[in-house]
Amino acid sequence: MNMPSSSNAGAAAATISLPIEGMTCASCVGRVEAALAKVEGVGSVSVNLATERADIRPAGPVDRQALIQAIEKVGYDVPASTVELAVGGMTCASCVGRVEKALKAVPGVAQATVNLATERATVRGVAAVQDLVAAIEKVGYEARPADTGAQAGEQAAEKKDAERAGLKRDLILASVLALPVFVLEMGSHVIPGMHEWVMDTIGMRQSWYLQFALTLLVLAIPGRRFYLKGFPALARLAPDMNSLVAVGTAAAFGYSLVATFAPGLLPAGTVNVYYEAAAVIVALILLGRYLEARAKGRTSEAIKRLVGLQAKVAHVSRDGCIVDIPVNDVALGDIVEVRPGERVPVDGEVTDGSSFVDESMITGEPIPVEKTAGSAVVGGTVNQKGALTLRATAVGGQTMLAQIIRLVEQAQGSKLPIQAVVDKVTLWFVPAVMLAAALTFLAWLVFGPSPALTFALVNAVAVLIIACPCAMGLATPTSIMVGTGRGAEMGVLFRKGEALQLLKDARVVAVDKTGTLTEGRPAMTDLEIAPGFERGEVLAKVAAVESRSEHPIARAIVAAAEQGGIAPPAMSGFESVTGMGVRATVGGARVEVGADRYMRQLGLDVGDFGGTAERLANEGKSPLYAAIDGRLAAIIAVADPVKPSTPAAIAALHELGLKVAMITGDNARTAQAIARQLGIDEVVAEVLPAGKVEAVRRLKAAHGEVAFVGDGINDAPALAEADVGLAIGTGTDVAVESADVVLVSGNLQGVPNAIALSKATLGNIRQNLFWAFAYNTALIPVAAGALYPGWGVLLSPVFAAGAMAMSSVFVLGNALRLRRFQAPL
Repeated sequence: MNMPSSSNAGAAAATISLPIEGMTCASCVGRVEAALAKVEGVGSVSVNLATERADIRPAGPVDRQALIQAIEKVGYDVPASTVELAVGGMTCASCVGRVEKALKAVPGVAQATVNLATERATVRGVAAVQDLVAAIEKVGYEARPADTGAQAGEQAAEKKDAERAGLKRDLILASVLALPVFVLEMGSHVIPGMHEWVMDTIGMRQSWYLQFALTLLVLAIPGRRFYLKGFPALARLAPDMNSLVAVGTAAAFGYSLVATFAPGLLPAGTVNVYYEAAAVIVALILLGRYLEARAKGRTSEAIKRLVGLQAKVAHVSRDGCIVDIPVNDVALGDIVEVRPGERVPVDGEVTDGSSFVDESMITGEPIPVEKTAGSAVVGGTVNQKGALTLRATAVGGQTMLAQIIRLVEQAQGSKLPIQAVVDKVTLWFVPAVMLAAALTFLAWLVFGPSPALTFALVNAVAVLIIACPCAMGLATPTSIMVGTGRGAEMGVLFRKGEALQLLKDARVVAVDKTGTLTEGRPAMTDLEIAPGFERGEVLAKVAAVESRSEHPIARAIVAAAEQGGIAPPAMSGFESVTGMGVRATVGGARVEVGADRYMRQLGLDVGDFGGTAERLANEGKSPLYAAIDGRLAAIIAVADPVKPSTPAAIAALHELGLKVAMITGDNARTAQAIARQLGIDEVVAEVLPAGKVEAVRRLKAAHGEVAFVGDGINDAPALAEADVGLAIGTGTDVAVESADVVLVSGNLQGVPNAIALSKATLGNIRQNLFWAFAYNTALIPVAAGALYPGWGVLLSPVFAAGAMAMSSVFVLGNALRLRRFQAPL
């Protein structure tokens, strides 16, 4: 959203800042300024073409929407932006529905989603932040712009720790005070002789006085939170879980109060006290909330671990000296030292030194990667035994780790399509429960046995207490939090939470070839030597000739020699033979390298390599030949090699029951050869980017939902067209931005892992939703007394409170099982 800003009836002192799109010259600036100046309440306007922003200084109340309409009227746009708000005070799914409804009612809001587990609201539109905060506060909750980054994560963690400590303190106090009440009242019913002992030693009236005093303390101190939030919500006709608890416990306490101090006001036979119900209900619900808060903390541990990977200090070269500075103070281009065993503080490029770096926190791959001069390193990874010097290429929020944290937070805060049904139900659930409690009270009062008033009260309170929709509200977001966090640990980043649900429905996985199935760069894959020649000598001479060429094939041959520790000897007389090959003199020997037609022109028979040439052709490789001093010396093949992990990944996709299709711009012969090698089901070759989009559409029509995996700029349209787009994280920024899921490691094995995780997470959500809805559907009638006519069974409000608390803990515990999810590969 746009900050700073004023509300619709904003104070004159606040400057309103609006971004503007579409301005191209000074005349555009003039038109926008003139249009804004005409809006009522505007004092002065300054429009900046470079920053594409308008700053409006009000002289009085200004309608923000009028400003936006004035800009749009003269042909320019105010782009929507996204803001995250931290929302406090939400306790159940009905709270989520009310906050969302309030936000969507603010002018300028295009989309609003609220997450109970993360206690965040994500709002997209052009509304002012303070208008959003005001809307949330109006319906009884707290709100503020959410902080971001590692420091914000630490602050949020501290706040959660304080909240848990407060709950623990209140739980202990409530338990200590409620226990004597429970023993005095319930003990008399279940322990033989207990009632007589109480009557003889304390006396019934004195026992009631003691229970009154202890229960009053429970309700006034640890239970106060329910009344401070529950009754105001009820007054706004927007009852929530706090309202259910407040009404239920107040009814039980109020009835007991009359029975204790004014028994004559009650009908004969109905004088009884239910202090234990009010006191124990508060203690049990606080227990549930405390366990819930602890479990919620564990759902966000993936984010905590990621934040914990950030180094705190960097050794930076300043004025010729190495100084230790906070990592947040490292600037782009700084020279940074990384000592053995330390975490790399920022993203950078190695300028000196060599070492192996453990990148498992980013890629999920356990084997350390060798780093030498020119290698890229990622902040948060762990240097092994060597020392490195690097130049900072990304700092602060631009590092890969910071971006991963942002992606995980966004995914955890997102709302799946399945959640829409839950939201519709829960918005009306609490009012429906209160109506059910009222009907229960009336039914027992009119039709119940004597003492009817007592039965009516107890059963109505049981209905209020057992029906809390906490479990419903937590069922989906907690599973998303744990599932996306587990994915991040495996190197699978869900940029959009919806992908977590959609991916499980994929029927076809379509993959690009270059850079996805293959390494994405040519390499020498084959070198077969003719009799009478030595491999190292031939490769050295061929590499010497090719060192003068910039062709990718030539570079691949030179790289192969370098990797083998072979230094190309001196070369002279280099000549390129158009359409044929190259030749030169190396160490006094004449060396010619080229296609089979070049060899035939030289009068050489390539038939001796006939079997090898046929094999290479079947693999989609084009062979080259080398001749030394007029004798055929070797057959060479350069190709884009298949990644070592690709065959197992394709096999895993087939095991999941998925079809695999290849969509590539490469020639059909090469594509078909790789498809045969990997067992790919369908091939679409020699297509341009638009053709990839059309191919995705055809696959959708033929098979159903399609997941597309790619890494290049030319894959971006297909990634966007597919039901779910998965980008190889080592690919281009455009491809990554177009994707729904990012595979950080660049390993295709991430695809079956992501699909398996999607299925596991959605299965977990369904289990949670079944439990939450089945629990309420089954137990509300029981609490209302549905079993009493046939079996004489009633549900005590105390047991109702215990069951309600445990339902939320069950849902959270079930979601936490996803932390143990193991990838199929």
